[in-house]
Amino acid sequence: MKLLFATGPSIHTRLLFAVLASIALLFADQRTRHLESLRTTLSLLTDPIKYLVDMPTTVFRHTADSVSSYAALKKENERLREDHLMQQTRLLKLDVLEKENIRLRALLENSFKLGEQVMIAELLSVKMAPYEHIVVVNKGTRFGVHPQQPVMDENGVVGQVFRSFPMTSEVMLITDPNHAIPVQVNRNGLLTIAVGSGQTNRLILPFLPNDADIKPGDLLITSGLGGVFPQGYPVAVVDKFTSESDKPFATVTATPKAFLDRSRELMIVWSNSTPIPLVSKQAAEQNQVLQDALE
Repeated sequence: MKLLFATGPSIHTRLLFAVLASIALLFADQRTRHLESLRTTLSLLTDPIKYLVDMPTTVFRHTADSVSSYAALKKENERLREDHLMQQTRLLKLDVLEKENIRLRALLENSFKLGEQVMIAELLSVKMAPYEHIVVVNKGTRFGVHPQQPVMDENGVVGQVFRSFPMTSEVMLITDPNHAIPVQVNRNGLLTIAVGSGQTNRLILPFLPNDADIKPGDLLITSGLGGVFPQGYPVAVVDKFTSESDKPFATVTATPKAFLDRSRELMIVWSNSTPIPLVSKQAAEQNQVLQDALE
């Protein structure tokens, strides 16, 4: 019982002893180098404890940095992906505009070569009725377009205006089964008629005899007959000539020169068919006055 209730030195005594011991250690450390080895030995014991104490804070800091870096990288990656898609879309649009510019330059160049008054029209839609090859363009009577006007692209004859409205017009392609165009062989001037076959890449020449002077590779141009298409426009190239001994006419097919299934811009042509007067209007009026005076 005495040991159970026995007490040691008081708390003040212990504090005084600790203060005196600290002062003694500080004095000894200041005067001598004997405590260096002790300090080194103690550091080997205390450094792992310090690392263990700092580890949660360090791990938390590294984890927070990693999460924030991952979020920033993910956000930047999404932004770069969006920028890439936008730039890719712009490149595609620029490519389309470049091709359209090339087509328009080709149309303008050919319009100067034609020597006719032309208007460039853009394709709006294609009629989906079976066995009809009719397209709609964005020029109509408001622009002076009227039925039976020739329509071309940069390569050749496309067709003719079939029906015109104030803002749009319908164009019947030369491959429509109801369309026929007078043509002549550019090599020898042979006259015939090219009829639409119902296929976008084929014309039929049904009225040529078996001994006609025509062969694959011959260029067919407009003959100027019929009063719709002026003379000299390229129409098609003959790709097949087959003599039919049991029939009065040969089987002849041709491929249109125009890109009927790819052209987006077309040229509507006005023929310069108005006769040029030999004298001016003023001179004609003066002659009329003289004739009236003589009478």
